[in-house]
Amino acid sequence: MKLQGPISHPCVDDGKKEEGIQSSEISPAPVRIVVGYALTSKKTKSFLQPKLIRLARNKGIEFVAIDLKRPLSEQGPFNIILHKLAGKEWSEVIEDYQRTHSEVTVLDPPNAIQQLRNRQSMLEVVADLKFPDNYGKVCIPKQLVISKDPTSVPDEVTKAGLRVPLVVKPLVVDGSAKSHELFLAYDQFSLSGLEAPIILQEFINHGGVLFKVFIIGESIKVVRRRSLPDLTKNELSKMSGVFHFPRVSCAAASVDCDDLDPSVSELPPHHLLEVLARELHHRLVQKFGLQLFNLDVIRENGSEDLYYVIDINYFPGYGKMPEYEHIFTDFLLNLMQNKL
Repeated sequence: MKLQGPISHPCVDDGKKEEGIQSSEISPAPVRIVVGYALTSKKTKSFLQPKLIRLARNKGIEFVAIDLKRPLSEQGPFNIILHKLAGKEWSEVIEDYQRTHSEVTVLDPPNAIQQLRNRQSMLEVVADLKFPDNYGKVCIPKQLVISKDPTSVPDEVTKAGLRVPLVVKPLVVDGSAKSHELFLAYDQFSLSGLEAPIILQEFINHGGVLFKVFIIGESIKVVRRRSLPDLTKNELSKMSGVFHFPRVSCAAASVDCDDLDPSVSELPPHHLLEVLARELHHRLVQKFGLQLFNLDVIRENGSEDLYYVIDINYFPGYGKMPEYEHIFTDFLLNLMQNKL
């Protein structure tokens, strides 16, 4: 659906002017793209930042809050629906809307989002990626799902060929704080006290640095974040139990490269990321229609070219990504241009 002129909507207003730019210097473009959004208050604050709103307005993009108390079909018209709300009821609302408004682009369809709700199935997307020999290798850590009785964990860990320490995560990602909890288990027997369903991943020393790879359309951005520290055999011999860690890769855990060995802080090579982006575009975008995601990637310490994808995140914190305002607005413009 292409809009032919300006449309008045109740929209997000930052109430501020761009620093160093007078409002008379830049006139907002006529509204060509209306983006209806349904986000949590926390997501709205982190994503719809004033700079994004102003830049979008100058490109003819307007963000309009969806009223969850009114039928979605009575609102709009929209060109794009941008959403991240949990719950079966909301998924049904979006699916019903898609059936009667096929001209509207939904970011993302609920059935596509489900691909990233399960930590076991999400990584299967990258499990068998092939790269040219001189590009490096991208794989996933060994993992084991514990879906029922945790008391059987020690035997199952042994059968699966896993060794401690093990990273422990909830199996299901539902957007709650609990689904992002992270534990590190130093012995098998302590695992029996955790609440299933969980997924166990082999721990890989990676210099305490994690790479967040954002793929939006044709753009690739990588930022470094602090991660779990390396563990030596001597340290492991003295430790036991299960330890809880906060969300170690949040924006507050940014890495100062001056403090790190270059072999640890060096970003993955761009040619490897381009191949990775192209493959994921085929597997997630073309096959499932999933557009909003990023990857958590680590490089095995002591290796120059062995990488592991340890998580794929739906609608990640783009506000933490440098230049996200320009990249995301261009992405929206390209989405609509490709529909013409």
